[in-house]
Amino acid sequence: MGLLDSILGRSKPVRPDLDQLFAVPSAALTLQAGAGFTPTGLGSVCFAGVEGGTFARLQQDVRELLDADADGGAGGGGGAGGIPVEFSRDAYGYTWLLARHSADDPAAALVDLVNDLHAVNTLLQDAGFGPHLLCSLIGFRDGEGRSLALVYLYKRGTFYPFAPLPGGEEKRDSQVELQVNALLGDDLRVEKDLARWFPVWGAPGL
Repeated sequence: MGLLDSILGRSKPVRPDLDQLFAVPSAALTLQAGAGFTPTGLGSVCFAGVEGGTFARLQQDVRELLDADADGGAGGGGGAGGIPVEFSRDAYGYTWLLARHSADDPAAALVDLVNDLHAVNTLLQDAGFGPHLLCSLIGFRDGEGRSLALVYLYKRGTFYPFAPLPGGEEKRDSQVELQVNALLGDDLRVEKDLARWFPVWGAPGL
């Protein structure tokens, strides 16, 4: 089963509620206190099926949006040069947009990052690309260098944790994922169907 099939599943999708993303900064405080993970300042949006001239225009629109946010004093993400943003395609053909904020002040960087991801998702949705949106990802790391992502499933309106084990062997730390799930149940709308906690190996922002 492909990534898109895993996200869409067989049930009727929940109406997207992008404002759920604004709950992440508060959840991050719980995550840091309970499991020692802090924001990295990295986050990404994944979408599918945008090609050619449409894709080029979309890249331009996103960069202009984030540049405007930075110039407008959104918190120091990219300064006068705008917020650093990169586009890439994975092995399955899905497009990833990666946004970077300095993690010198993790809490402030996370607020700015969440605002950016919300703005990008809203731009795509308003431009008619809502059906192409798959997920958003926000990166964390602990004192031992372990990576964690909080993944927001656009079509489910839910979050889940993804914790890859170091070493590049495509193995996940299920214990950490379940710990984070238990910690954040009161802070985020966590995906209850564990079968939908699909791996995002090598995703930008991890």
